Amino acid sequence: QVQLVESGGGLVQAGGSLRLSCVASGRTWRINNMGWYRQAPGKQREPVATISYTGSTTYADSVKGRFTISRDNAKNTVYLQMTSLNAEDTAVYYCNAETILGPHWGRGTQVTVSS
Repeated sequence: QVQLVESGGGLVQAGGSLRLSCVASGRTWRINNMGWYRQAPGKQREPVATISYTGSTTYADSVKGRFTISRDNAKNTVYLQMTSLNAEDTAVYYCNAETILGPHWGRGTQVTVSS
């Protein structure tokens, strides 16, 4: 299978920036799309950004212009650069990898934005 480990979360002031990383291991040759999702307290998990193997990206409307997803296939790593953070971005951020066997998830990394 595929294992995903996120890093880079933390506490940041409103207006600040963070960069999340997610490293995949295991059967990484099976990975197609990768992405970031987030879940705030009391809310459902929602997609933030996705990126295909060839680099095509999608973004949630709420993060367009502020977040950038990128991917290094040689390092089996996906990144999420987050800027202009606000309190509504506070959530646990999960890395996702899609394979023909289905989705794989990391354990998440907490992002807290203080106002």
